[in-house]
Amino acid sequence: QVQLVESGGGLVQTGDSLRLSCAASGRTFSSYTMGWFRQAPGKEREFVATINWSGLNTYYANSVKGRFTISRDNAKNTVYLQMNTLKPEDTAVYYCAADSRRSVGATSQYEYNYWGQGTQVTVSS
Repeated sequence: QVQLVESGGGLVQTGDSLRLSCAASGRTFSSYTMGWFRQAPGKEREFVATINWSGLNTYYANSVKGRFTISRDNAKNTVYLQMNTLKPEDTAVYYCAADSRRSVGATSQYEYNYWGQGTQVTVSS
């Protein structure tokens, strides 16, 4: 069992940066694949980025590639999402998720079995 708590969301302007953090409880964090998803009002939850247990493999949605960076610090049980050059279309609730099966390139929300409560990111134009 793992609990995930996101932080770092907020209201920013177009072109600004934010760094989201996701703190995980439990001793097995370092073995989990971690992902970030987002859900905008009236839209389905969508994949943003994922990182494997070692941090050596990362995947991104095309919409954020080159602007967002996912990373992890296994010593701190934390995964990060650095978001640069933010756009109004990045406005959403951002969720952290954990996959205990250690999948590589897990882009479907159904591959994740633990979820955080979400943090709101709002980008004004």
